Amino acid sequence: MSLQDDPRPAKRRRGKELDDAILVAALAELTDGGYAQFTVERVAERAGTSRHVVYRRWSTRSELALQALMHNSDRARRPVPDTGSLRGDVIALLSQANELRLGLVATFSVQLGTYYTETGTTPEQLRQQVIGDRPRAMEVIMDRATARGEADPARLTPRIVTLPVDLIRHEALMSLSTVPQATILEIVDDIFLPLVLVR
Repeated sequence: MSLQDDPRPAKRRRGKELDDAILVAALAELTDGGYAQFTVERVAERAGTSRHVVYRRWSTRSELALQALMHNSDRARRPVPDTGSLRGDVIALLSQANELRLGLVATFSVQLGTYYTETGTTPEQLRQQVIGDRPRAMEVIMDRATARGEADPARLTPRIVTLPVDLIRHEALMSLSTVPQATILEIVDDIFLPLVLVR
């Protein structure tokens, strides 16, 4: 018996299950076609629901796109690495980010040009909206390193603390792909650690 012949009714999705399906579909649409081709109708079709259902939850396509990015960020979040050393933590964090989302971030940075124009926001503002007020991983790592006596707190300016993440993001944006492990080690060993370790 084929699926078309199956007399059982399809399960009706509700609440979080339906919301998740819509947001996953929205992210897929952004990934495949960018924001310029992003429509509520296409998301609804991909999610197997109606555009009226989508519009009841998000009144504009920009709201839907933002929520899809936030949803993906929440799903991709991992515990902050805790290897017992500053070097190990930073390498683990950058490797984790590289594996999970840097390629996606690079793609979206290119494909969301219309979003920035439409909403009047910048990439940094979008990043702040997606991340929210949760603690930054590098801040957690540097607090631990300072407590262990590895890092010199007098040298930890906000820009230096975020430097490894900023550099790997730049590498991903320039290549529109993941970053080689050798580059991650260079960022950590040759650039970052000499700036922050206790002398």
